[in-house]
Amino acid sequence: MPNKSKDEYSALRDELEQQASVLRARLDAIHRDRTMQKGPLSADWQEQATELENEEVLAELDVSQRHTLEAIEAALMRLDAGSYGACTACGKKIATARLAALPFSTLCISCAREREQTV
Repeated sequence: MPNKSKDEYSALRDELEQQASVLRARLDAIHRDRTMQKGPLSADWQEQATELENEEVLAELDVSQRHTLEAIEAALMRLDAGSYGACTACGKKIATARLAALPFSTLCISCAREREQTV
């Protein structure tokens, strides 16, 4: 684990676990909303359009929130394994400022930029 005290890692773990808890609550709310909307579509075509658009937005939110939750859970596993803060592509230390902004980041800024250019 790159240059962090036990207290710093404990605080980081608490922060990540709190973020994961918030995301789980959001996902539960999204699931409830999507379940409530599963009934037959409205007879009014404009209302149908709104209902379908709402479902699409909720589906996209679900995917996005699940992706973030998976990234947070992976960061917690890296904390446990002692590899947190190391770039998964090159192995170098991820900048403290980057981890402060995105605590579940897996790439240093150089590797992140390189990956963005190839996509």
